[in-house]
Amino acid sequence: MRAPDAIVVGGGIVGAACARELALAGLAVTLVEAEFVGGGATAAGMGHIVVMDDSPAQFHLTALSRALLDELAPALPDSVEHDRCGTLWVAEDADQLAAARLKASVYAAASVEAGVVDEAGLRRLEPALRQGLAGGLLVPGDGVVYPPALARWLAEDARRHGAELREGEPVAALDGRSVTTARGRLEAGLVVNAAGAAAPLLTAGLPIVPRRGHLVITDRHPGFCRHQVLELGYLASAHASTGASVAFNVQPRVTGQVLIGSSRELVGWDRTPNRSLLGRMLRRAGEFMPALAGLSALRSWIGFRPATPDNLPLIGPWGRAEGLWIAAGHEGLGITTALGTARLLGDLILGRTPSLDPAPFMPDRLAEATAAHA
Repeated sequence: MRAPDAIVVGGGIVGAACARELALAGLAVTLVEAEFVGGGATAAGMGHIVVMDDSPAQFHLTALSRALLDELAPALPDSVEHDRCGTLWVAEDADQLAAARLKASVYAAASVEAGVVDEAGLRRLEPALRQGLAGGLLVPGDGVVYPPALARWLAEDARRHGAELREGEPVAALDGRSVTTARGRLEAGLVVNAAGAAAPLLTAGLPIVPRRGHLVITDRHPGFCRHQVLELGYLASAHASTGASVAFNVQPRVTGQVLIGSSRELVGWDRTPNRSLLGRMLRRAGEFMPALAGLSALRSWIGFRPATPDNLPLIGPWGRAEGLWIAAGHEGLGITTALGTARLLGDLILGRTPSLDPAPFMPDRLAEATAAHA
């Protein structure tokens, strides 16, 4: 058999999306995953599909990704649980409400539907929110998915278009033309490292570190919340570069369950749950939705997000090895940005006009920052 045109390493949602994008373009693709497609950070994530405006680059990538998912929606099976429930950003005070108005103007300028609501409107949208909040921003086009099922569908669609899927095959080493696994050496025209937080273990020098997070899911309480609901201070928490942080973030699931987040901490690959931080996270959620205390929690878990110093993923060629491409470092937005990442990577590999400016995502931009960040 001839060598594939491309090997994608990592069967999380980003890797699965990249494999599908390249297969749809007619390349012979092999997707290699250490365990099973949709595991790792993908299985541990919240599954939000949200347009974020932390930076122009992030806004464009998240908006593109959401639009691509909307195009796919009619083909997705029920198991993906795609729910366009919208996002409600909650303002605690007048200053945060002013920030919500500014966000609304940014969204409107890019033709992304969003609207500011006052305190009464906030309570009509989400009755479980406490009284006294100033208002918020509603982004009705956002949604949630069940990440493992979406990753599996993307990988299977890649296979339907000719890709080979190799699960349970850990990668020991890679370069721009080959991948070495326990089963032997695979050669290809190019290699894509989409191994998430583990990407630096395979490509030295990538400015990515694992950032641990906790989540909790409740028993079935249909109708408890209707939107993905976050505090407007979420981004400040998400981007805290040192120490541990928590922020209010809840999601309704189509099962009737409520998913509660979120926490972040830099502890390497330590898999020991931080019960103190978990308690802080739940108390923070209860400050916004006091009735959460009356719900039955079924379980909690941890995951490791692939974080970069500037909070943007690495998408593009790795200049230190010819033929090696990177699609990693998405932190907590991997589910949202998987399809946009795959489209941009495919544009660059295939020489198409990029769907958005690739410069902010070039992997080499942060090479010198690796030591300081680590």
